[in-house]
Order: sequence, then structure tokens, then C-alpha cells
Amino acid sequence: MTKTIDISSYTNLDLAPQDDGVWVVTLNRPKKRNALDIDTIEELVDFFSLAPRAGVKAVVLAGAGDHFCAGLDLIEHHDEDRSPADFMHVCLRWHEAFNKMEYGGVPVIAALQGAVVGGGLELASSAHVRVMDQTCYFALPEGQRGLFTGGGATIRVADLVGKSRMIDMMLTGRVYQGQEAVDLGLAQYIVEGSSFDKAMELARAAAQNLPLTNFAICSAISHMQNMSAMDAAYAEAVVAGVVNTQPDARSRLAAFADKSAARVRPNS
Repeated sequence: MTKTIDISSYTNLDLAPQDDGVWVVTLNRPKKRNALDIDTIEELVDFFSLAPRAGVKAVVLAGAGDHFCAGLDLIEHHDEDRSPADFMHVCLRWHEAFNKMEYGGVPVIAALQGAVVGGGLELASSAHVRVMDQTCYFALPEGQRGLFTGGGATIRVADLVGKSRMIDMMLTGRVYQGQEAVDLGLAQYIVEGSSFDKAMELARAAAQNLPLTNFAICSAISHMQNMSAMDAAYAEAVVAGVVNTQPDARSRLAAFADKSAARVRPNS
């Protein structure tokens, strides 16, 4: 069942596994502001399909250069002059990639800087945790481009900021940044220094959790959000039954019982 990830087979993603099971996945098209062409999407599909079965404990998703991701590669889109059916299938591959991120069960921490725009925001919203720095800004400029979101913004971005705010962003080109972006839910953390350093800190903390527990947190919760309240309650009970009785948790529970485990304390 265990899979191997061939780092050399990736061109638009730079993959850097760390000794503790954290993998750094960097969008590596800085001259294009890491715009997403179809080859990059295919590499995202491939990596996040393999990650849960390749021993990846957590992922830091970053962008090379000054920007995280400027969205759809508009030059490729223009040059390809796709038919409606062709572009529909492109969008379905975007959904495939982002669903594998959100539902794959491996914690994905996004380190955001510069532009997180259009499809870049759709990508970021597929991560479980988002860390932004002071240069970061969020926008959905599809309205001004004569486009419409095709990578899940109507699902994930609307869930983060609400339907009305998303419509406003698309109609008017409104940009969010700074603390306001955090307050709206576009990111959970804002830092003065490097968003990458904070994202690594969070990923390393998450990697200390048991893999089955992380799988439930980073997969089951999203699935349950798609269910009715009654179905979600049933599914939650089933998942808790499996996760909360896993053999690997016994030593952690024992440490809590004998008071040798760290306790939860207020922030200092």
C-alpha cells in the first residue's frame, strides 16, 4: 500500500521532504507569479494522491518568489483558445487537485505572501491552515477579466467569507489584506516576518499527532460539513469510535492519566 514519490518527476513543483515527515511543496514558476497552468495542476493531483500513502505527515505549501499564486495562467488560457467542453475538463482537474488536498487526510499549511488571487485563493482555501505575511493580499478579479471562478471558490471561499462578500470581491475587484483578511477567515495567522517559518512551525507541530487522528481532522470534518446534521452526528460517532480506540493512542492516554503529559495552559 505504501507509495513512493519520485521527486525528479516534478517540474513546476519543487518538493523538499524533511526528516520529520513534513514535506515542503513549492509552486516554482516565480516569473509567472506562480500562475497555475494545467501541468502544475496535474502535478498537484499526482502529489496529493500519493501523499497519504507515502508517509507524508504534513505539507507546507508555498510559492517561490514574491507571490504565492496569481491564479489561472491567463496566457496559457488565451493561447489554448479552449472550447467550453475543454475548459470544463480543466476545471474538473482543478477540483480533483484541491479536493485531494482538502479531503486527503494530510495536514496542509499554506505559507502566503504577495498575490493570493483568483485561482490562487481557490488553491489557498483548499489548505487546512493559512499563514499570511504583511505583503499578502487576497482578491477575486474574475469579474474584471470576463471570467468566472472554476476551481471551487463558490464552495470554499464563500464558506470562508460568506456569499455576499465573495460576490462583492468578484463584482468590484475588492482586495483584502492585513488583519481584516484574518478577521474574515481568509487566513488564520498573520505574521510580521516570514509566513513560511510560521507555517513550518505549525506543520511540525501537526506532524507530531498520530496519522489516523490527523486523517480524521483533515478529511472527516470536511465530509461532515457536506452532510445533514443527523448524518454528520452519526458519521462523527463512527469516526470517533475508530480514532479514539486506536492502539497507538494508548501511551498518550497513559501519559495523561499519570500526569506526565503536557497540560493545556492559557497563552502567556
